[in-house]
Amino acid sequence: MSTETLRFELTDGELELLPSAADVAFYAEHGWYLSPKLFTDAEVDALAAAAEAYYAGARSRELPVRPPRLAAWKPSDGPVQRHNDYVHYESEAIARVLCKPLLGAVAALLAGASEIRVFQSTLILKPAVAGEPSNVVPWHIDKHYWSTSSSERMLTAFVPFHDCDEEMGTLTVVDGSHRWREVGREDSVTRHFADRDRDDLERLLAVNAAHNGAEVRKVPLVIPKGHVSFHHCRTYHGSGPNVSGRPRRAVSFHLQDGANEYRRFALSDGSAAVYNHDVLVRRLPDGRPDYADPEFCPVLWRSPGAVALPGAGRDDG
Repeated sequence: MSTETLRFELTDGELELLPSAADVAFYAEHGWYLSPKLFTDAEVDALAAAAEAYYAGARSRELPVRPPRLAAWKPSDGPVQRHNDYVHYESEAIARVLCKPLLGAVAALLAGASEIRVFQSTLILKPAVAGEPSNVVPWHIDKHYWSTSSSERMLTAFVPFHDCDEEMGTLTVVDGSHRWREVGREDSVTRHFADRDRDDLERLLAVNAAHNGAEVRKVPLVIPKGHVSFHHCRTYHGSGPNVSGRPRRAVSFHLQDGANEYRRFALSDGSAAVYNHDVLVRRLPDGRPDYADPEFCPVLWRSPGAVALPGAGRDDG
């Protein structure tokens, strides 16, 4: 979806759904926010239908190359938890609903940014299979995977396709953990949680909580259909098993502020960390990957009066 197809306007009704100053302050303190109903039932149902078509093989276009750490569930993988990246790129039907300016405007207020771009989108299905190990998502923070991003204000919108509660294994956050000073970081944290040892991730959470003298207060987010949860890129989060008897379906929609750009992040051996975008997006004049490439990272929201700058897309906030 190109930026030309997006209109950065909100209706009077949508303006009433934006977070208040108190909501923004809550997000700044706690690292998460649960929105009012941002998507209509019809829009959510359209997302669910588009997801089913995607699982059946429907693609508006395909990635030109396969990145090294691409999450791409296929039927032969069986009844494990499904993760499929870049669905906003590969499915126009998903992007048409998901890339809603209202969602971007909410994210912009929470992040304190004048522009919000898509960073990544992951279609998720947590099957109703008792005891399936992949259904339990260990504690992690998204910024670890985004080490090549300069911004500390990136955030994730979790968009379920139905009412989502603890029984379904809803998203659970560690309240206020985005404000912790991080210790014990290793190269391994740049890998996806599915490629990490679960006990090691649990240990890292405990170490950081202890270092900060903090209580590990876990908050399961009960999200009604059409509502969206947002969490800061440094908020610890995970999810439990799905014991509801029904699949848990959602999109994890990762967002970047307009100031975000690629930065080289050195690993302990001196090599550079790599994100999947780095083999897909266009290059800046200095050779760096362009995280403002509209093909893969389209603008979701730009505040009225904000100027779109060339290159990596910097903004004033």
